[in-house]
Amino acid sequence: MIYNKSDNVSSADNQQERLLTGGALPRKWLSRIPPHIGYYLAGFVDGEGSFNVSLRRKKDYRLGWQPVLSFNVSQKDIKMLVLLKQYLGCGIIKQRRRDGLYSYDVTNPKEITEKVLPFFNLYKFLSVSKIVNYSIFKKISKKMEQKRHLNRDGLIEILELREKLNEGKGRTRKYTIIDVLN
Repeated sequence: MIYNKSDNVSSADNQQERLLTGGALPRKWLSRIPPHIGYYLAGFVDGEGSFNVSLRRKKDYRLGWQPVLSFNVSQKDIKMLVLLKQYLGCGIIKQRRRDGLYSYDVTNPKEITEKVLPFFNLYKFLSVSKIVNYSIFKKISKKMEQKRHLNRDGLIEILELREKLNEGKGRTRKYTIIDVLN
């Protein structure tokens, strides 16, 4: 892509931001993150972070199930989690009683859509597995934003995508697509 210099400073700034993000302008808060911090945090999450979709059984829901988006990073040292929370501007940090491990969690759908996704759309992952999982997570998030999880066909689409998320050893699920279909 060729950058055409402009006399209009704000126009030039906008063009530079579009070049960085691949088209869409970042939200104002996102453009204030120093790039070296953004890339550092993305690299840290590339190795230590997790994107998940869990299921909750909800009797008061029409379909009886609630899919829950979750971005999570767990560490013994709280410092990196505090940085993530500070720069993403959302989520919570909690400590498990049994082992003292700290966890940074974002489960609010609006915060995921408006903070987590834009951050990682700008500061991309390098590992193939994280790129794949993030792509699936974004698709699920988009379907939920479109309220597809509120009808049976949409919920099944989401659950089929969820089956491809975090494949491999160590993945456990309390509820599976089979539980929902029965």
